[in-house]
Amino acid sequence: MVEKKTRKTPATTKPRIKKADSEKAVKEPKKAVLAEDRYLRALGRRKRATAVAKLYRSKKEILINGKTLNDYFPILEMQKIVQEPLKVADLLGKFGVEITSRGGGVRGQAEASRLAIARAIIKENQELKKIFKLSGLLTRDAREKERKKFGLKKARRAPQWRKR
Repeated sequence: MVEKKTRKTPATTKPRIKKADSEKAVKEPKKAVLAEDRYLRALGRRKRATAVAKLYRSKKEILINGKTLNDYFPILEMQKIVQEPLKVADLLGKFGVEITSRGGGVRGQAEASRLAIARAIIKENQELKKIFKLSGLLTRDAREKERKKFGLKKARRAPQWRKR
């Protein structure tokens, strides 16, 4: 005959005591303080492009992959896209930005840089988050090209069908 093993609980178990709400420590959100030689780092993406922005208080120019903004993006529209978060926050001459961008096309890199700069500025000043959110600078555009499937000519385009 097989004996069943039963789990014995101790006769005296102590009830758990919860701390009162007044005793709990209220945590305030951490605010990143930017020293002269330090930087704030943030990542931005758009399509296949990725940009990492470093926000400096000591520098005053925008560098992308080691080049100035005008050299890297000769098209004025792309320059405006990259500078948009700084203009909205009224910080255009007060901060320097160093961006490392790769992948995607010109517009994708510009919009990825814009998102990265906006995220870095928010790490510096949380009060600007609402302004950036309303102006659409914190929205990550997740549209990417769909991959090609086997048996199809493109992602969804099937070969032309023939009856005979």
